[in-house]
Amino acid sequence: MKSMIKTVVAALAVLGCMVASVSAEGLKAAKDVKISVVVHGAASDAYWSVVKRGVDDAAALTGATVQYIAPQVFDSVEQARLIEAAVATKPDGIVVSIPDIDALKGAIKSALDAGIPVINVDSGEKQGESIGVPLYVGTTSEYQAGIRAGERLAKDGILKVVCVNHEVGNISLDERCQGINDGLAKSGGSSEVVAVAQDPADVTRRVQAYLSAHTDVQAVFATGTASANPLIKHFKDQELFSKLKLYTYDLGPEILESVAAGQMGFGIDGQQYLMGYLPVLALVENATHGFWIQNNIYTGPLFIDTPEKAKGVLALSKQGIR
Repeated sequence: MKSMIKTVVAALAVLGCMVASVSAEGLKAAKDVKISVVVHGAASDAYWSVVKRGVDDAAALTGATVQYIAPQVFDSVEQARLIEAAVATKPDGIVVSIPDIDALKGAIKSALDAGIPVINVDSGEKQGESIGVPLYVGTTSEYQAGIRAGERLAKDGILKVVCVNHEVGNISLDERCQGINDGLAKSGGSSEVVAVAQDPADVTRRVQAYLSAHTDVQAVFATGTASANPLIKHFKDQELFSKLKLYTYDLGPEILESVAAGQMGFGIDGQQYLMGYLPVLALVENATHGFWIQNNIYTGPLFIDTPEKAKGVLALSKQGIR
């Protein structure tokens, strides 16, 4: 083992010398690389805190300077402004999410036109490709993931579902709800959307009002932790788990604990830690060695659908990694 460690250290030392020697030819040492991560999700959001953990871990591993920047609340116009501000600093790479292509395309094109490498994460894979963003890291087709979820529910006899969208206008979340509806439709089922704000009280109030007016609903499907976490508490407080099914996209400790306890049906894991971690590594490698990945990287969907699976992931989730 000691011999292996020495070999690895020696290899890293050689690599460091290589980086130093090629920097004169236009490449940089990792310590001189600057990267901006400008996404629509604030780090205070349970989902995006895991993305930021991936960003921070990749920065620590490489030694590059990496900034995580996001609006305080979901606001694509503000995100566009933040991207433009990041472009003005002339970073060696920019990571973006694209929840609203119309609001963001001008800012993203300004990065591309400036010759700054851009990687898209989490949202808007096809939309990013349409304006020339060369690489996407995230769940493969949110719409297809929704279809798979809808088909699974229909197979279990659940045909009437409400999809709770906490960011209406976000391409990914809209596609999630549409996919669920279309997956259910294959078996004669359907889903309607309830739009909520990212406020726990608003989530529970609007969902409860919908359920009171639609007594035939069999399941509630959250589109992320911002809506799932308050719904878990609401279902417990109102003893709804014996009457309705609850599912969600994305994971967090509360969600995994609920699945592990046999309450929630499943959570769909996008493995968003990798959405923060892998783009930073890719951009650092591009700046230091000129490497560029040639294909999109898909991190999900992964269904966490049994108590055993949930328990296995829970410890990592509490560490902010899943």
